[in-house]
Amino acid sequence: MARFNRKGITKILFAETIADPGYMPTAAELAGATDYSRQIAAVDGFSLENQMIETPDMASTFVSKISGDDSAADSTITFYEDSTLDDIETDLAKGTTGFIIICRKGKTPGAAGMDSFPVTVSSNSAAITLDNEAAKITVAFAITDRPLFNATVPTGP
Repeated sequence: MARFNRKGITKILFAETIADPGYMPTAAELAGATDYSRQIAAVDGFSLENQMIETPDMASTFVSKISGDDSAADSTITFYEDSTLDDIETDLAKGTTGFIIICRKGKTPGAAGMDSFPVTVSSNSAAITLDNEAAKITVAFAITDRPLFNATVPTGP
C-alpha cells in the first residue's frame, strides 16, 4: 500500500457546467474548470452521510439498525483571501451553481479517485479576526444531488 499526503497531490476544481447527467466531466470540461488548489486553506464535508433507522423488536433488548436516507454533509471550503483580487468573492458568489470536482489522487488522466459534486454556493463570508494568520474567506456549498464518487480522471475528449 502506497500512502501519500493529500497536500501537493489532491486537486480541487470548480466547473460551471458538466453535460453528463451522471456528473462525469469530459477532459475538456475538466481542463476548463478553475483549479483552486493553491488558494485553499481548509476543506470540510464533501461526503455522504446515512441517517440510520432503528429497528427494535420484541425478541431482543438489542436495537438493530438498517440503512436509511443518504444526505450530503455540510460542506465548506476556506480560501485564502487575496489583498487585490476578488475572484473568490465574485466567481463563487452566493447562488452560484456548478460542480466541485475533487481529484483525490491527482488530476493526471487515468488517475482513480475523482469525485464530482453538483453544488450551489449558499454563503460566501470573509472571516474577520485579530489572530496572527492569513486573511480567509469561507464558502459554504449546498450539495444538490447525489455526487459521482471514485471515477477515473478522463483521458480524452
